[in-house]
Amino acid sequence: MNELLPLLTYCALMSGTPGPNNMMLVASGAHHGYRRTLPAILGMVTGVATLTFVTCLSLGAVFATWPLLHDALRLAGTVYMLVLAWRLVGSPATRNRAPERVGFAQAALFQTVNPKSWIRAVTVASVFMPTQLGVPAGALLVSGLGAVVGIPCLSTWALFGTWIGRFLGDPTRRRMFNAIMAASLAVLALLLLR
Repeated sequence: MNELLPLLTYCALMSGTPGPNNMMLVASGAHHGYRRTLPAILGMVTGVATLTFVTCLSLGAVFATWPLLHDALRLAGTVYMLVLAWRLVGSPATRNRAPERVGFAQAALFQTVNPKSWIRAVTVASVFMPTQLGVPAGALLVSGLGAVVGIPCLSTWALFGTWIGRFLGDPTRRRMFNAIMAASLAVLALLLLR
């Protein structure tokens, strides 16, 4: 357990601190409630666990060989987050209504271009992989533990959004909230690009 505590702490910090996933969950919780946001939470957890598992198996070596691939994914993630920010606030079609709900598959696939998920996966693969279990078993263990830690952390953000949603009945407040969430997502996207 002492060997797993640093991994659990790292996963909690990565899942619990602000990032693209959490900004999307706050917005979704505010507009759609926790129950309708749950598929996105499960998609994010599944996507991160899959990404971590594959990275632990050897994708980190691919990035070491072709660092431009990592840069391309980071750029794609930044562009996607900026598109999400635009859809949240800037699109004329969404200015006066709730943004569309992010589903399981969309949330899972987003992890392939989410820079924070890549940082997490590469760090787990390079720092926290248990050497005594063998690669497949170790990859499964760290991916599974990350998923177990991720569900309550991500749920907290969605529940926070659900609580905020009670104050968004007024269209002006809804537009202000959407603008704040979009700006936060855009700033995160640009910071992760550095």
